[in-house]
Amino acid sequence: MTTLETVLSKRWILKSKDKELYYRVKDNIGGIKKFINEKLGYPVIVNQYMIKVEKTPAEAESWMGILDFNDKMEYIFLCLILMFLEDKETEEQFVLSELTDYIQSSYKEEEIDWTLYNNRRHLVKVIKYCVTYGIIFVNDGDEESFAKDDTSEVLYENTGASRYFMKNFSRNIMDYNNPKDFAQGEWIDVNEDRGVVRRQRVYRRLLMCPGMYKTEENEEDFAYIRNYRNMIGEELAELFDCELQVYRTSAFLVLGEECRLGKCFPEENTSSDIILLCNSILNSEIEKGNIEVPPDEHIRLTKQQFQSIIEKCKLKYSKGFVKKYRDMSTGEFYKKIEEDMKKYSFINDYGDYIEINTIMGKAAGAYPKDFDDNTDKTEEDNE
Repeated sequence: MTTLETVLSKRWILKSKDKELYYRVKDNIGGIKKFINEKLGYPVIVNQYMIKVEKTPAEAESWMGILDFNDKMEYIFLCLILMFLEDKETEEQFVLSELTDYIQSSYKEEEIDWTLYNNRRHLVKVIKYCVTYGIIFVNDGDEESFAKDDTSEVLYENTGASRYFMKNFSRNIMDYNNPKDFAQGEWIDVNEDRGVVRRQRVYRRLLMCPGMYKTEENEEDFAYIRNYRNMIGEELAELFDCELQVYRTSAFLVLGEECRLGKCFPEENTSSDIILLCNSILNSEIEKGNIEVPPDEHIRLTKQQFQSIIEKCKLKYSKGFVKKYRDMSTGEFYKKIEEDMKKYSFINDYGDYIEINTIMGKAAGAYPKDFDDNTDKTEEDNE
């Protein structure tokens, strides 16, 4: 993994958790710092405790949340934990009851009742997230005991990393009124140079998203990538194993086998296999003329049309799935695959209809022709 791949794919590199990686990246980051600053517009933090690149997307998308969280309260607890740690010194210890008391007294929107299992379970999930990313250490005890009994205690230690978790804002965010203000505020301090802003948006989109699509809002950005495709492609290929592919209404950074730039598709799981099969069915319907591709190449299907394609995939190929997916009801199967397709930006859900992105045509798969003859799944299948 190259230095650029490492810093872009990780939230941060903590010296306390991986000293060898910390020093390796610290020794080599000078060679890519100019690219990160100028082409992506990302600040680079290097100190005696950690290395971090402040990564911000060109545009926030629904799949960019913390995948470990699935409830708003978990985000609230995370923010309250970060606030709690602001008053703690590095290596200072605290017990769980200190934290729970702080959350109860600080959150004014509603009363937090720790006798309720759901509240304890949400907090345990957030604490585990903080431990995983090195924000706190567990010195004694187990937070799972708190999930079972709200009187249980755990001893933690503050690592000092919490102060670098949130992005540093150059302006007072209390003046912001909606999410778009955060996106616009990102570019205010770039000397109002539209060329610099456009370049950074394009590079961020290519490196941080599965694909870039031409819309009325980003025509200037897409014109930039078409005009400078060779320069951009050559520059990125020198940094890691990749190929820039630009089409009439879309652009993709296709990663090679040696590239380790964050999360990639397909992953080695059944969900990725199913998405590839669904994409093949969609392509087949397009070839047959059952689905029309409009001039802007943004295919729009009703929820019923899209659901029928997912159901067709399950009906046709379920014998090749692991037991978990074979045993799902039609509704459960559809919900799971729809969510995963949104996560990888294959589709956009606009409520009344589903929009199919053109990346669908680049990632499709099929079982071997003798699939039916060779399929012999048993109840002991593992996911």
